[in-house]
Amino acid sequence: MYKLLGEIIIVLLVISVLLAGIALAVSRISLNRNVWLAGFFAEVLDFFYLPVKFFFFRLSDTKILDKWMVSLKNIAHMDDFARTKKRMIITPHCMRSLDCPASSTKEGIQCLSCGKCVFTELKKDARKYGYKLYIVTGSSFVKHIIKGGRYDGALLIACDYELNKVMMGLKGQDIVTYGIPMLNDGCFNTRVDYDRVIETLEMFDTEHVSLSGGTDV
Repeated sequence: MYKLLGEIIIVLLVISVLLAGIALAVSRISLNRNVWLAGFFAEVLDFFYLPVKFFFFRLSDTKILDKWMVSLKNIAHMDDFARTKKRMIITPHCMRSLDCPASSTKEGIQCLSCGKCVFTELKKDARKYGYKLYIVTGSSFVKHIIKGGRYDGALLIACDYELNKVMMGLKGQDIVTYGIPMLNDGCFNTRVDYDRVIETLEMFDTEHVSLSGGTDV
């Protein structure tokens, strides 16, 4: 009995390692081209995230894992995101100017379009392409934003770790996510490839849907 149980456990461990290994290989390939079964392999890596992250921590860099997973999830979510109607952009406050005059509310930083940072243009482009822009200072703001159930799509801008974290956190919330990694990490003076942001907005633009989530921030 115990021998059989041990053999079953060993088989399951071997299958788990092989499955996680294949999922990692697919996620790495997803950086350069489209892959099949992206959604399935993304779920596999979400399930094994902690042990795989420990492996990367010991032998490589956990940022690489998050980068691969975000790339895989973007491929998996692309078609579903294209079908969303009420979209928001969630961005980190670390991209704003150090002398930003905007104040913070329960829905994040309220951009004043002062022209000192990228948010002046991003605010206008969000409006143009039918998104509501949120500039948040932490995950608690994200929880508040999604609480009202006003959106079915979230375009995320953040470092790879935060992108992957929010993507996992929003699973089961009826919100489809798509992530754009920033060019650098940090608590201030972070940057994003704005050309990539515009390319992404245009890629998912169908008919310049008007905002339905409220007024601009």
